[in-house]
Amino acid sequence: MRHIVVLNEKGGSGKSTLATNIASYFATEGAAVALADYDSQRSSLDWLERRPDNRVKIAGVAGFEDGLRHAPRSADIIVIDAPARTRGPELVDLIKHAETIVVPVLPSPIDMQAASNFLRGLKEVPKIAKKNAKIGVVANRVRENTLIYEDLDEYLTKARVPYIAALRDAQNYVRAYTRGIGIFELPEYMAWPDWYEWEPLTAWLRTKRSQP
Repeated sequence: MRHIVVLNEKGGSGKSTLATNIASYFATEGAAVALADYDSQRSSLDWLERRPDNRVKIAGVAGFEDGLRHAPRSADIIVIDAPARTRGPELVDLIKHAETIVVPVLPSPIDMQAASNFLRGLKEVPKIAKKNAKIGVVANRVRENTLIYEDLDEYLTKARVPYIAALRDAQNYVRAYTRGIGIFELPEYMAWPDWYEWEPLTAWLRTKRSQP
């Protein structure tokens, strides 16, 4: 069983959007997937409740209540949607389940500064420091050809953490979320630009270890 944690201490970074789409991606690829929502706002569980019956099933886990106690043992992959303000012992406890950690960062000075502090602390967590879990950052909700995206792109390129992908600010994510599906379940004519942007992220997620 593999655990993928979508994590950022700052709220509003798009963790649930990434978590639901990662879960959708692996489910459509044939994996048995569980989605554990550790945020009491229930954004990921609300998405699952909207999911149509004719779509590939994804198991829901209320992580904010009982952790992974009720996660199905048959799952190949568990995607964990972590809450904001996760730090200290709570952060260490959450990461102990993780083999892969994805940190979304928004294009704003506040988010970049918060990410700097968060990543610094994250790399000191024993499991990550010992390279027993891989970590990558994703530029999220970006608009190309804007100065703030250029700033974010430069910042993440220089960060001492693998910079995996940049995902655009697109209505497809809203369309998919409100229907309980992922962008990989939208029609190709509508979602192919997003599929293209996700290619480096899905390739990275499929590997078990970071590249040197």
